[in-house]
Amino acid sequence: MHHDVEQARFNMIEQQIRPWEVLDGTVLDLLGQVPREAFVPVQYRGLAFADIEIPLGFDQTMLSPKLEGRILQALEIQPSDKVLEIGTGSGYFTALLASLAGEVHSVEINAELSHQAQARLTEQNIHNVTLHVGDGAQGWPAQGPYDVIVFTGSLALPPQVTEQLNIGGRLFAVIGEPPVMEAIISRRISADSLRQDVIFETSLAQLENAPQPEKFSF
Repeated sequence: MHHDVEQARFNMIEQQIRPWEVLDGTVLDLLGQVPREAFVPVQYRGLAFADIEIPLGFDQTMLSPKLEGRILQALEIQPSDKVLEIGTGSGYFTALLASLAGEVHSVEINAELSHQAQARLTEQNIHNVTLHVGDGAQGWPAQGPYDVIVFTGSLALPPQVTEQLNIGGRLFAVIGEPPVMEAIISRRISADSLRQDVIFETSLAQLENAPQPEKFSF
């Protein structure tokens, strides 16, 4: 059984993540080490390494493995970084962030999911994470500023969120309308300038209570 799990994990990395241009050795090693299956609801454990968004209940899903890899690679997280994650979900991506960063604050709107994630993180001996229950659609200024901010659901990015970034900080978000949305990295270059780069196209479920794009009326 153990061999099957390791083979499935290896296949996930080689057949899904690496072909999606995730070539950063640190990220690939991490995806091989943090046990994804430990964060998947029991009834879906057989799908832990599949190229899908696994349901978590409460209308929420896990990010697909290749998306997780691509986001981590793009954010270039350093051991001294303070990270804000909006949308804790299963806690798996939180665990990946925590393995790279100095400290992680993760906000989840659903108290039950946050509670489950805490139990899984504790089980994996991950202790540099603080979980918060609340609505993080406008960021989480209380613990800011941050070196990295990640939204795990799509949204129209509120401008005040980028103000929660340190200079040199990076923010990942998926914006736009389905089926084709843009994954962007915003970098805070100075107190009053940001650089935004589209890094790939994807489609991602909306963050709960996400700010909506302005609709133009004529």
